[in-house]
Amino acid sequence: MSIESREGLISAQRNERTADKLTTGARPTLVKTLAVIGLLFLVAPILGILSRVQWLDLWSQLTDPAVRDALVLSAWTSSATTVIAVVVGVPLALMLARGHGRPAGLVRAFVVLPLVLPPVISGVALLALLGRNGLIGAGINTWFGFTIPFTQVAVVIAQLFVGLPFLVITVEGALRTRGRHLEQAARTLGASESRIIWSVTIPAVRTAIIAGAALCWARALGEFGATVTFAGSFPGVTQTLPIEVYYSLVTQPDRAIAISVLMIAICVVVLVSLRRSWSGRFLRDA
Repeated sequence: MSIESREGLISAQRNERTADKLTTGARPTLVKTLAVIGLLFLVAPILGILSRVQWLDLWSQLTDPAVRDALVLSAWTSSATTVIAVVVGVPLALMLARGHGRPAGLVRAFVVLPLVLPPVISGVALLALLGRNGLIGAGINTWFGFTIPFTQVAVVIAQLFVGLPFLVITVEGALRTRGRHLEQAARTLGASESRIIWSVTIPAVRTAIIAGAALCWARALGEFGATVTFAGSFPGVTQTLPIEVYYSLVTQPDRAIAISVLMIAICVVVLVSLRRSWSGRFLRDA
């Protein structure tokens, strides 16, 4: 690089830094104040929980048999939910990423719907579909003598309903931003569509799938409204960690605080791990 080019580059970098300082300094005081208030609104409740923790009794609270049963149940149902979500969610994301027009928009609306529905409404909807007298549940009860509500199967279904959209949206976004030039190149070389999907498309968005699965797992772990409505609250059967927190608030508030801290820690670990992934860059850029 010549001296003139180097000097031009240094000058451009200096001008850019000066512009950034001017832009930063131009932020109104009102905007900064409101931003701090918004941040405090999000952080203060967490600090409130941490201030109530009985740290010396934390381990004994978390190792209580009831808490341990709820933790095991939540862990395995969330993991089962995530596996199912990956199996059905990745193909759905592929369909949405390649779809156009109103049909794709309508499907996307239904995918996003569980994100905005009140969780208890989600539980009512699942009861209407799979309950003893539900649209499909009545037939299952008649033909197989089996009812889904208030079982561990119901827990997984409720968690899947609210957690699946996180995976689908994450993977679809990755598919849309990466482009399709590699797939087109493989197609010109004579590769079949199934081989393109398994050898080109899926590996290219592998990190997005992992990130979406992590978000789905965390959402399933924290699901309460749909689960308690559709699966009930039976200790050792359908009583997950969030449900245990709800019922412990009245009789054993220290236990509720301890479980809350545990779940906050788990969610923080998930979010921090997402910062290292491709599809977690929105957490860095926020």
